[in-house]
Amino acid sequence: MEVNTVNTQWTNERIVDLVRQLRNDLIKDFLDERNLKEYIATQYKIRELSPVKIEFIKKDLKELLISPVNINHYEPLISQIRHTDSAALTETNEQLFYKELEALFKRHIYQ
Repeated sequence: MEVNTVNTQWTNERIVDLVRQLRNDLIKDFLDERNLKEYIATQYKIRELSPVKIEFIKKDLKELLISPVNINHYEPLISQIRHTDSAALTETNEQLFYKELEALFKRHIYQ
């Protein structure tokens, strides 16, 4: 019985590095206060956040920027890259990045 194996250029390390890069690019976008305020206004219908809340969100974003990738959270994307040998992002996978950040936003918005 022959087993099909895919010769892949994607090592686990390269996959995690790619996920980290994509996550960090999104975080950097939100470190721009204009993007952060616009996203909060659009997603949560909150027009004004206090300067203190904005600073706390940005502080947490900076901490997330230097933290390791949550492998469990990104497992669907990591598995997809491993199995398809492609780094093409679907809308579903893109939402993984936003979901991680939205937990952080909600923690500060609704406290």
